[in-house]
Amino acid sequence: MNIENTFNVEDFRKAARERIPRLAFDYFDGGAEGETCVARNRAAFEAIRLVPNFPVDVAGRNLSTTFLGRTWSCPFGVAPMGLTGVGRSGTDIALARAAAAAGIPYVLSTVATTSIEAVTRAAPGNVWFQLYVTKDRSICDDLLKRAAACDVDVLVVTTDTQIPSRRERDMRNGFSLPLRFDARSVLSMMRHPAWCMDKLAHGTPKLQNIAPYLPPGTSAGPIASFIASQIDATFDWDDIARLREQWKGKLVVKGVLAPADAKRAVAVGADAVIVSNHGGRALDASPATIEALPAVVAAVGGKLEVFLDSGVRRGEDIARALALGARAAFVGRAVLFATAAFGDKGAERSIAVLREQFDRALGMLGCNSPDELGEQFVFSPTR
Repeated sequence: MNIENTFNVEDFRKAARERIPRLAFDYFDGGAEGETCVARNRAAFEAIRLVPNFPVDVAGRNLSTTFLGRTWSCPFGVAPMGLTGVGRSGTDIALARAAAAAGIPYVLSTVATTSIEAVTRAAPGNVWFQLYVTKDRSICDDLLKRAAACDVDVLVVTTDTQIPSRRERDMRNGFSLPLRFDARSVLSMMRHPAWCMDKLAHGTPKLQNIAPYLPPGTSAGPIASFIASQIDATFDWDDIARLREQWKGKLVVKGVLAPADAKRAVAVGADAVIVSNHGGRALDASPATIEALPAVVAAVGGKLEVFLDSGVRRGEDIARALALGARAAFVGRAVLFATAAFGDKGAERSIAVLREQFDRALGMLGCNSPDELGEQFVFSPTR
């Protein structure tokens, strides 16, 4: 598939499936357990109908909006994603540069395949950092120091990974880090020569942010087990309060679905929360984020900003999220598929497609600004 023939996220998904082997595609595309949460995210978005308010002069539309004290060109950003280099080397930098060029935020994952230092050099002043809290708190402390030294001003703390999830597609494919190849996976890779050449040129993806903390003499093999050993089931709100004291910039709590947790985020001094179910990759029984959003918005009462991720595939989904109270939405697979398929140009095109879709949705709803979106645009048969 040529990039000129891609017009939506499903096109990018198909293109990625053509270019990368099943092992890599399933890692990006799959969810936890039976993957019902992945499906629920989409079904819930699609069930929300928006009602245009006409006639309105919408010739002067402006997509820009402000959140976390900064004006952005559009109310969406790129969510943190780990191991993006499994699909294509350099994906983290490609997405960071594309986001910066488009005037939207990019969030770098702790388990990215490119370091904080390299990504912030590529997109200075536009990178947020997402933190997984590790058992060894000295690792967290040093990651925070590195992020601050790179002029990162927003820390995103993920709360929904205290217990490892069970991703059955990855189990069937024997997915691991470093990549291991059995007879079936080798055959699949042979059908994807561009991907194979990329891996021969750049090597197997490495967790560059974590690499400095591996025990001396650790070979490539035990990296995955080291990461698993650092997942901390004791992580709680006291730890978030400690991070709030340490971190001088903006603090965002990611993984909030319960109104009570949103109130706790207010109490510890967070600047924002992200209503997230980890893209359906954590608890499979989780509600769709767009279902959970209104209650979280009501719970915080404007005391902090509310964002959303998980399941966003079109510009209309961004409009739906804003109409239900989010300040911005964050996208993951929507841009990851495009970058895996087409590299830098895919990163740029996927962001441009989402922006164009949102602009069209805004105009067709009768709005000139994202800030005009509200509950009055959400269809209810009782109103």
